[in-house]
Amino acid sequence: MVANKIDIITLGCSKNLVDSERLIKQLELNGFEVAHDAETLTGEIAVVNTCGFIGDAKEESINMILELCERKKSGQLGKLFVMGCLSERYLNELSNEIPEVDGYFGKFNWNELLDVLGKTYHTNKSRSRRITTPSHYAYLKISEGCDRRCAYCAIPIITGKHVSRPIEDILDEVRELVACGVKEFQMIAQELTYYGLDLYKERRIAQLVSDIADIPGVKWLRLHYAYPTQFPMELLDVMREKQNVCKYLDIALQHISDSVLSSMHRNVTAKETYDLITTIREKVPGIHLRTTLMVGHPGETDDDFEQLIEFVKWAKFERMGAFAYSEEEGTYSGDNYEDDVPDDVKQNRLSKLMRIQQRISSEIQERKKGCVLSVIIDRIEGEYYVGRTEFDSPDVDPEVLISCHDNQNVVIGEFYNAQIDSSDDFDLYAHIVE
Repeated sequence: MVANKIDIITLGCSKNLVDSERLIKQLELNGFEVAHDAETLTGEIAVVNTCGFIGDAKEESINMILELCERKKSGQLGKLFVMGCLSERYLNELSNEIPEVDGYFGKFNWNELLDVLGKTYHTNKSRSRRITTPSHYAYLKISEGCDRRCAYCAIPIITGKHVSRPIEDILDEVRELVACGVKEFQMIAQELTYYGLDLYKERRIAQLVSDIADIPGVKWLRLHYAYPTQFPMELLDVMREKQNVCKYLDIALQHISDSVLSSMHRNVTAKETYDLITTIREKVPGIHLRTTLMVGHPGETDDDFEQLIEFVKWAKFERMGAFAYSEEEGTYSGDNYEDDVPDDVKQNRLSKLMRIQQRISSEIQERKKGCVLSVIIDRIEGEYYVGRTEFDSPDVDPEVLISCHDNQNVVIGEFYNAQIDSSDDFDLYAHIVE
């Protein structure tokens, strides 16, 4: 154990990562040495920032807590603290079941950890973070919570109602991050398109995106986690007109069957969804769409699933993830529907859906052969520089691999024009051109 050192372990989504980065900054301001997601934990204190979204994420969080409890028991760790979504949702249960933890904090009161450590929360630095991603990109969280009430989703139970950050506060953060060398921003929220309704009584996401794009030094701005119902069409105009707003939109659609959409409480129809996808592609030519779909929601029939298959074949999403429904206590689906789709059926449907998407992805990537695309370089891995195009978000999307041997003097965090030589199902292989 290294005295006065704290290890932070972040599980779950990028929104959790932003919270960890803010905590790290506060700890460093109080004189601690802090490591984030270190391969080897050496600190006398560990903090786990948990995820509580779905069953697999909860299991991962619990296993990490138990593993660290064993380290504490064997004398390899002095104190253990837990924060984040899981402890926000199950505070009492965790305190009773795993009392070895020295303190539990929710998603919004993690700053109280400083009090327990006998330190001070620096309110004048509440926006400051220590970026844990490569220094040229950062996540930008514009709101917390969600006012949607999708039947299957526990997020509103955990995060509460939607709360937008003021526009000027966000713009100030962007300016500060640009001054620190950040060039690329991943804009994130539980529900991006809802932004501003609580503060300004109208959707202001288009204005916010436009204002950020106008800040000198913002090279790329990428949008995550939109919602299809009452989609603000003016956002598409901004995406088309602002060159530094990536032609990329992450919009979770979940399903296409009217029956399933109704039981999910999505407040959107199949026709509206088809029309929205058509409009987005018409208004923003060349856009890459990322979506998330669910199979096995209670009541999903073979016909419902076939409708989903046909939709995926029609939409040809450039990026797509999918998962099988898991019952969450406290949600409308968990409390009111029988989980009537057998697990083996869920898994078969999931596998079939992803096989189809793999073929679509492969065809889309193959069509990029010979194209020259702007690429930002994230890192060196083995014999390759690894980068991304504007159509690729970190960690979840394909990457561009550029041979180190054939391309000299490449700098991490810089943009280069790269000609695509070949592709596989997901990644692209390229060389740098003038």
